[in-house]
Amino acid sequence: MMPRPHFLAPVRMSVVALSLSAALVYLVATVRLALPPMLGRPRDARAKPQALALGALAALLHALVLYQVVLTPAGLNLGFFNALSLIAWVIAVIILVASLGKPLENLALLGLPLTAATLVLALLFPSDRLVPLDRGFGFDLHLLLAIVAYSLVSVAAVQALLLAYQDRQLRRKRLGGIVRALPPLQTMEALLFQLIGAGFFVLSLAIVSGAMFVGGLFAQHIAHKTILSLLAWLILAVLLWGRWRFGWRGRVAIRWSLGGFLTLMLAYFGSKFVVELILRR
Repeated sequence: MMPRPHFLAPVRMSVVALSLSAALVYLVATVRLALPPMLGRPRDARAKPQALALGALAALLHALVLYQVVLTPAGLNLGFFNALSLIAWVIAVIILVASLGKPLENLALLGLPLTAATLVLALLFPSDRLVPLDRGFGFDLHLLLAIVAYSLVSVAAVQALLLAYQDRQLRRKRLGGIVRALPPLQTMEALLFQLIGAGFFVLSLAIVSGAMFVGGLFAQHIAHKTILSLLAWLILAVLLWGRWRFGWRGRVAIRWSLGGFLTLMLAYFGSKFVVELILRR
């Protein structure tokens, strides 16, 4: 593993303080959303705006952490846990922004605590893998599209998990707790497919931009990423086609959604985990 660049040393203490503060505010925002339903009470009208405001504050603190740790003079430091934190931040921002216009705030119940966890993990297990910023506009565009695509598919996976929980509780006629705060099942399914459609569209752009601007997509060191990304694209394409042609919904939609997410996760984080944390390269 590469040694930690010396230019990160002066900001380390501020990164610790910012990371812990952001993680704490993420958790407070989650509690603000989760506590009333868990206590058997409906959320008051102020719960959503207050939770979103807290989430926005946490995301701002998180952005300051990423600015200091990921964006370095030598390039982007996308070590395993830094990359995980960056993806989690994009996921949190997508959830917060999307919740302004759609009933997606319940995604924060899973998304924000997981984002807080990535901040703590990045502190406990620092890792370095520098990506130079001089590869041209095409490569930068591909990287941006890939991050957004992965984040959107991840948000869809969180929605699929909530939908699975809601479906299971309804089948068991357990209508209290968080289930009471969720939108109707049909609305949850519609939101899931909107997220999948957006993720599929951006993933398509990421694959096309990779083919245009990134050389050697099937070279030995990145062939697995390309193949798994294409497989994830195919899974999502089949799911959307099945929804359009056969009206797929419920458990079928949930399984295909999670299958696409897991495949895409393996495409990027699977290889990074093996190379950086097991092989220590």
